[in-house]
Amino acid sequence: MNIVPVILSGGSGSRLWPLSRSMRPKQFLGVTDEQTLFQLTLQRLRGLPGLQAPLIVSNQEHRFLVAEQCRETGMATDAILLEPFGRNTAPAIAVAALHARKSGADPVLLVLPSDHIFAKPEAFRESVLLAAQAAEEGKLVTFGIVPTQPETGFGYIRAGEKTHTNGVTTVAQFVEKPNLETAERYIASGDYFWNSGMFMFRASVYRDELKKHHPDMLRQCELAYDNARSDLDFIRLDEAAMTDCPSDSVDYAVMEKTDKAAMVSLDAGWSDVGSWSSVWQVLPKDEQGNAFRGDVIAEAAKDCYVHADHRLVTLLGVKDLVVIETADAILVADKNAAQDVKHIVNRLSEAKRAETELHREVFRPWGSYDSLGTGPRYQVKSIRVKPGAKLSLQYHHHRAEHWVVVSGTAKVLIGEKSLLVRENESVFIPQGEKHMLENPGKTWLELIEVQSGSYLGEDDIVRLEDGYGRADHGHN
Repeated sequence: MNIVPVILSGGSGSRLWPLSRSMRPKQFLGVTDEQTLFQLTLQRLRGLPGLQAPLIVSNQEHRFLVAEQCRETGMATDAILLEPFGRNTAPAIAVAALHARKSGADPVLLVLPSDHIFAKPEAFRESVLLAAQAAEEGKLVTFGIVPTQPETGFGYIRAGEKTHTNGVTTVAQFVEKPNLETAERYIASGDYFWNSGMFMFRASVYRDELKKHHPDMLRQCELAYDNARSDLDFIRLDEAAMTDCPSDSVDYAVMEKTDKAAMVSLDAGWSDVGSWSSVWQVLPKDEQGNAFRGDVIAEAAKDCYVHADHRLVTLLGVKDLVVIETADAILVADKNAAQDVKHIVNRLSEAKRAETELHREVFRPWGSYDSLGTGPRYQVKSIRVKPGAKLSLQYHHHRAEHWVVVSGTAKVLIGEKSLLVRENESVFIPQGEKHMLENPGKTWLELIEVQSGSYLGEDDIVRLEDGYGRADHGHN
């Protein structure tokens, strides 16, 4: 049996702000572990028999994060499919199914969100193998999580009759997120399971069911895939076709309409870490029920969660608090209101605040930069460049730059002049002059950049050459 994982990594994770932001959402962060949620998803697959290289479906803005984190895990991918914008899960799975069948094969797809965690990964793999048997028989299998409490934040699946495949049932009903009283009734009945958003089916079966129930969506997905273009290690789906593609979840588009739906129950310590309260639930706690990450001192604190990234955080005489500290924002919330963080994010977005999009430290395919300070006509950054990497050949209309090398050696092109700038040396780039920065060494290059000028926005970049397939204007 060939199992092709399809990893959906397009979510925004706004309820985990300020750690999760649109340009680096929660799946690419170490929320519960040193590894990111995306990397934990890849690692969880190891040991599955018949496992093929995974397909990744990602927002195009996150392509370098995906590629780098795959590289760090040592897992090769079959393809990274890039969406110009999100169209929900049904189209994302459709383009993955089309790609999986491009050589005439018809593998079983294991569709996984990239932001879930499991306390018992072996139990996860056992359920996957059970579901794979039903998928081979033509079923569209969903995974129902054995509920541990009445939960109003999840949709539910009502199990139907058992099938001839041991441990697999039909699906009697998909139900929306209930109120607390209804959720309690669901739990008491024993017939209801949390809807995990995980699926298994043959690529051809999903395509045929989508054609039956949502033919216009399939048509646009076929156009988007057929007119896609290769870009480095990525496949960019056609933007015009995706613009006209209906947006819908796989549940609404297919699973609630098909007569081939089946369910496998899953009891593997699952969490979608969809809020800070759920992060607190899955982490180890002290005797007072507190879970801390980072530099934290607490006195007379109970049932709190603190994530401290850059400085000491102290608690005194409080309970049921969430405190998230980052370089440029701090969240303090009642743990019971953690689901409502998205309201704060909405207000920040309406005010066009950058804190919804970027961290102070911004990651790029060539490395990263950290904004250390700003003033009316200046900005200071710390820049780190990977060994062998280089920035685009570019110039700026409104600013000049002064680079001081802290460690490593920089190869710098200014106009037509190329020079090496070593540790404790500096170089000046006049306003409007084309320039390029490269790290020719085998260790990281670190430098301090001082910008000065009338406008210091990241969109004041005109690229003349770029090795990363980016637009002519925009961010580094």
